[in-house]
Amino acid sequence: MGRPNEEVEALLQEYADLVAISGGDAFKARAYEKAARSIGGHPTDVSTLDVKGLQEIPNVGKSIAEKVVEYLSTGRVTALEETRASIPAGVRALLTIPTLGPRKAMTLYEELQVSSVEQLLDAVHEQRLRDLKGFGEKTEANILHGIALMQKAGKRILISAAMDVADQVVADLSQVEGCEGCAYAGSLRRMQETIGDIDVLVAADASGPFMEAFSSLPYAAEVVASGRKKTSIRTTKGLQVDLRVLPPDAWGGGLLYFTGSKAHNIRIREMAIRQGYKLSEYGLFHAKSGRKAVSATEEEIYAKLGLPWIPPTLREDRGEIAAALKGELPEVIQEEDVRGDLHTHTDLTDGLAPLEDMITAAAARGYAYYAVTDHAPNLYMQRMTDQKILAQREQVRALDGKHRKMRLLHGTELNIGPEGDLDWPDDFLAGFDLCVASVHSHFNQTRDELTRRLIRACENPHVAIIGHPTARQIGKRPGIDADFDEVFAACARTGTALEINSHPQRLDLCDEDILRAKRYGVKFAVSTDAHSVTHLPYMRYGVGTAQRGWLTKDDVINTWPLQRLRRFLAGPRT
Repeated sequence: MGRPNEEVEALLQEYADLVAISGGDAFKARAYEKAARSIGGHPTDVSTLDVKGLQEIPNVGKSIAEKVVEYLSTGRVTALEETRASIPAGVRALLTIPTLGPRKAMTLYEELQVSSVEQLLDAVHEQRLRDLKGFGEKTEANILHGIALMQKAGKRILISAAMDVADQVVADLSQVEGCEGCAYAGSLRRMQETIGDIDVLVAADASGPFMEAFSSLPYAAEVVASGRKKTSIRTTKGLQVDLRVLPPDAWGGGLLYFTGSKAHNIRIREMAIRQGYKLSEYGLFHAKSGRKAVSATEEEIYAKLGLPWIPPTLREDRGEIAAALKGELPEVIQEEDVRGDLHTHTDLTDGLAPLEDMITAAAARGYAYYAVTDHAPNLYMQRMTDQKILAQREQVRALDGKHRKMRLLHGTELNIGPEGDLDWPDDFLAGFDLCVASVHSHFNQTRDELTRRLIRACENPHVAIIGHPTARQIGKRPGIDADFDEVFAACARTGTALEINSHPQRLDLCDEDILRAKRYGVKFAVSTDAHSVTHLPYMRYGVGTAQRGWLTKDDVINTWPLQRLRRFLAGPRT
């Protein structure tokens, strides 16, 4: 299930937003934002800490620590509830719209009496926002896009939140006597970026003990439906989980059917019909006699139809069956293929853990190499200086090879300025082992401006990777409007890799963009953008996204041996 740290992080972030929307002290709002991030990324379960222990977390003072303890012990925070009560519910509802900040939401309420999404849509269509200071046509377009994002997301949640629940359910049900197999299926097994509900399958001769155990899980808030073959619960976080118990000899048929996608399954069923079979959730049967052909495993069902096993992440009817028939199905990258992480941060800038803690955690993952890439000075809030980054370089060099012989790379995440300019001059950039360059601001430039900006960064001889290329945040901020076909072509020409940012809120590039970029011959880096030791395991989500983009380990530079990687990082680039 979700860590208490994440609950507290959401709570403190809400309090920060409410302080901002009510016109409160900006310093106070910022303090709560920083505390929220620190607690969310803290490796220790905060529910085990007292006030004193909480104060040892960076950015958590006594007042915030006391509120956290109050919440963990009572489920409420008096100060937060009082602040909520002082702000109209309609204004709080507006805060759920991506791209609409707290101050604009309050302005809309005070000036136009807008207190719902429907009223806001009416105001936009009637062009009433244009009379307000700080609003305009671009603001209207952003708001409409934000509402569309919200409506599209519906009740879907990030893959990480769903995976936490699924992993726990699978672990718990696997302990029930008689379990011969247990796995999650559906869109989660296909590693989609957001999940609506979770499908869990169990292979067992008797379903009763599993349905009973499932309904009695401590995080089951409600039993939505109960039956011999299927039971559905709603968790304490509001997520629906469906359990189906299958006979062991029908496991393969059930896993294939409930993994999907619907379009992939239709293609497979059409193949079965043409070959004289009928495919269902119970397996592959001879159409005339009704006799079961195969069903115990997915592999034998695919094989019976003349296909190799197709990885779940490819089952989206994007040509995977045709490729399989031709023997051209890619051997997609696996998490164990990843030799190192090339985009991470420490507490020198906005990370939450010291350099050595991050290195130790990376070494524990068995990496052969690991890059530290703290922010450069043009992201002003991080207060980076030449002296700080050079001092860090000395630390990195001193620690190189001392943690399970893992080699360390000293890098930086540069800011791609409005004109494509970077933080440091070329002679200074030459001292880094690698440079990641990312867009962090000026998201609303024109399409041409954003395109030129990214291409200019690609053409810098020291930029090896473009970080989170579209700058999107899932459900919160749309990707920038650049001509990415031009950007992909520039990356292929200059030998600049594109990042697949593994953070569940980004997963940037997304699978469809990866597929497009791969056609240009682009190379990729699957990195976590970790700001805490707890973020390093996010690599699984980046790898899943890379698989959905049909990438092999040869496409991904951080699966390569260090010597080959160093040659790539060194260029040349033109």
